[in-house]
Formats: sequence, structure tokens, C-alpha cells
Amino acid sequence: MQYSFLIILVVLMAGMMWWQSRKAKQQQGKTKDFRESLQPGKEVATYSGLLGTIVSVDLEKEQVVIDSEGTQSKWRIQAITEPPVVPAYVHDDEVDENGNPLPAVEDATVTEHADGAIDTTAVDDAQVPVEEQTDTNIPTESLGMDQSAEPTSKNN
Repeated sequence: MQYSFLIILVVLMAGMMWWQSRKAKQQQGKTKDFRESLQPGKEVATYSGLLGTIVSVDLEKEQVVIDSEGTQSKWRIQAITEPPVVPAYVHDDEVDENGNPLPAVEDATVTEHADGAIDTTAVDDAQVPVEEQTDTNIPTESLGMDQSAEPTSKNN
């Protein structure tokens, strides 16, 4: 009984070592294929975080030249990896509470009339500078304000 448990344990350990070795060889093969597929014009990243485009590849010296926003630099091929996938960002203002996209607002126009009134067709107050916002919902007569009085800042 004791020997059968020991034999099973040794077989399990040998199986795990073989499986790990197989996975490591597969990963090395993928890395080798990636490095051999590097061509000028391909987008890459380095492990340190530099993003750029390959300018030239020298497989004998195991070096690549990367152009990053107009600056070229030479890197060892071991430092090169595929660029990270950047997820699409959706702002909270573009979706409703369930995550569904909001309908698109048609092109809006902001026009200023000769009397100084601003017409914001299909534009909410958040898109109009504070200096240009007018509150047309409240009649000034009911507030006891004189029509000729100059408007005061809303911060007061």
C-alpha cells in the first residue's frame, strides 16, 4: 500500500514536469515565430513601455530600430513585444443607465441675435460658455428686475 502511493506520487510529479516543459516549448515557439515575423512598418511595443513602428530588423545581431513619434532608437529583439490592445472608451454621457447608446444629436448651431440674445438650437447649456448662457425660462418682470439693468455674474 505504501509503495503504490509513492509510485502514484512520482508518476504525478513526472506528468506535471512533462506538461510544464511542453507549455514552455510552445511559448518559446510562439516567441520565435513573432520575432521572425517582425517587418518594417509593423507596430510594436517594448517590455519597458515604448510604443512605435519598426524601421529595420537585423536578425543576425538580434536588433531592431523603432521609430516612436519621429525619434528612432535601437533595441534588442528580446525587448520587443506586440503592442497592447487599447479598449474602446465610451463616456458615461454617451450611454443611458442600461449601457445603450444615446441617439445622436443633430448638428447644433449657436447664433447671437442683434439684441444680444443667444439661440442654442439643439445645444444644452453645458456646451455654451457661462458668459453666453441666458435663462429664458424665468421672466425678468416677475423677479422685479429692470430690463435695462446689466446682467450680473451668476457666481455672486
